[in-house]
Amino acid sequence: MTSTGIRLHAPAPGWAISADVVVVGSGVAGLTAALRCQAAGLTTVVVTKARLDDGSTRWAQGGIAAALGEGDTPEQHLEDTLVAGAGLCDEEAVRTLVTEGPDAVRRLISTGAHFDTDDEGDIHLTREGGHHRRRIAHAGGDATGAEVSRALVEAVRARGLHTIENALVLDLLTDADGRTAGVTLHVMGEGQHDGVGAVHAPAVVLATGGMGQVYSATTNPAVSTGDGVALALRAGAEISDLEFVQFHPTVLFLGADAEGQQPLVSEAVRGEGAHLVDGDGVRFMVGRHELAELAPRDIVAKGILRRMLEQGAEHMYLDARHFGAEMWEQRFPTILAACRAHGIDPVTEPVPVAPAAHYASGGVRTDAHGRTTVPGLYACGEVACTGVHGANRLASNSLLEGLVYAERIAADIAAARADDGLHARVPVPVPQPDQPAHPLLAAETRFAVQRIMTEGAGVLRSEESLARAADQLQRLHTEAREALEENGKTAEPGVDTWEATNLLCVARVLVAAARLREETRGCHWREDRADRDDARWRRHIVVRLNPDRSLAVRTTDTADFPPTRQTQRPQEQ
Repeated sequence: MTSTGIRLHAPAPGWAISADVVVVGSGVAGLTAALRCQAAGLTTVVVTKARLDDGSTRWAQGGIAAALGEGDTPEQHLEDTLVAGAGLCDEEAVRTLVTEGPDAVRRLISTGAHFDTDDEGDIHLTREGGHHRRRIAHAGGDATGAEVSRALVEAVRARGLHTIENALVLDLLTDADGRTAGVTLHVMGEGQHDGVGAVHAPAVVLATGGMGQVYSATTNPAVSTGDGVALALRAGAEISDLEFVQFHPTVLFLGADAEGQQPLVSEAVRGEGAHLVDGDGVRFMVGRHELAELAPRDIVAKGILRRMLEQGAEHMYLDARHFGAEMWEQRFPTILAACRAHGIDPVTEPVPVAPAAHYASGGVRTDAHGRTTVPGLYACGEVACTGVHGANRLASNSLLEGLVYAERIAADIAAARADDGLHARVPVPVPQPDQPAHPLLAAETRFAVQRIMTEGAGVLRSEESLARAADQLQRLHTEAREALEENGKTAEPGVDTWEATNLLCVARVLVAAARLREETRGCHWREDRADRDDARWRRHIVVRLNPDRSLAVRTTDTADFPPTRQTQRPQEQ
């Protein structure tokens, strides 16, 4: 796989440092990979877009799923994951997750993470949607992500890892052989590094999180603008299953026009016995699925939307008044505070909820060791598509996936370095072209992309809505390209314009894949193709970026997750 030659328009790097590994992202996946790489004796640099603890991990409320409880087994966890993934999980990837997961959680605890315990001192386990057993370890009641982030950040600082905060990664550097040679990045604000620079390294680990900001309303923080997926596309990497965007069923409803990051009401609230009801107090999930409110997320989200459409309502309700004040205050203090901050008291009234964009089940295609189709480039966490999630992520598998696959990536990088021995490669990046190969979009284009995606490629999709979204996105893309080609004009380089450009890039890929998949599967819901079609569509959609910035889209022959070195002739779109 060769680079596309496409890069973001940016000033030439004004400074450079070298390392064995550069990890981009500071969530559970990124920091775990960095700590394991350092422990293996590799010089490691962590680059993060905001502060070390500002990623998506700290917003995770529910917990980490692992077979830690008495009577639970990895096989049972595997079965629940495969069912949720609706026929598209890679079974070996899932088996790796569930078998290595329990020990990975124990290593996280040894790093300093403190999970809630019961009266006997054992980890207290709860249940979430799609799980048939209590296997969700949590911390601080509903603040698991914050505790995991705290422990990892403290470990990173205690061990003196080189970190570059407030830095937006721009593009991958490659050497003359097309292998990874580091990244370019822009540091916002003064410090040890400032402005556009480079980190030269033979291994780059993308752990940049999700792309929820491609929609108007999301549970994702503002930094989740798809930067890792966009970088990988420009570098020539393949993206898989990007149409499978999980919309969390129970997000606090703040009004039909609410935009940006919205407060999440964890699935664990339903796991502890809360009921979904309509405006008349009727439990509408009963009878729709054997697990009722604890069905997999795609089923619950669809159930909520169907009831909303039936009744012409803007939201449904989550009723947990029967918990009482003490349980709310001890088990869900974060959610309680968020609700009360918006004038809602869950102790005395039902909570208005509606689905919102939450998690990307697809991403940069990797193998069992986190290797992408670009030599030396790895990916883990939400930015990656390991084959674990299939068409719909099982609740609380995301933190576990970040842990397990980050450790596997570190082991692979360390093994490769050991094999090289004294002949370890020192990468020499090829010079970047003087002229920008990719026009930048005006900052305000971000809102146009979000509106287009929300209206055309949200929870409910159809050929008509997706075709309209594709046309509108293509128009934005074409206008920017023509302005550059005809008069050399492009928006001024800066964080806002780089983010807008990345969002358009990932939006185009998502819509192309969603339009091609003419069925309903997992969290991909086509109104005009209401049935699951295993005969035609139990397979993956893979997309890459051509040098002319068009998209090359192909489907795999089977549901097997393809090896990262596989090549096929794509169809042009």
